[in-house]
Amino acid sequence: MARKATARTATKPPSEPPACPSCKGSGQVARTVRVGRRQRVVGQQEGLCLTCLGSGLDPNT
Repeated sequence: MARKATARTATKPPSEPPACPSCKGSGQVARTVRVGRRQRVVGQQEGLCLTCLGSGLDPNT
């Protein structure tokens, strides 16, 4: 008895949620630090991304 060939459905791997557009998935953003009367730039400081609250995931999805 011959068996009928059936098409197998390809299962997709679980997709990852999209990354946050502000921090690009890292959860941290860099802010410039200004010092003095003339407000000269002395460096950058890392801080928590307020859009995703540090999770790195897009909150709008």
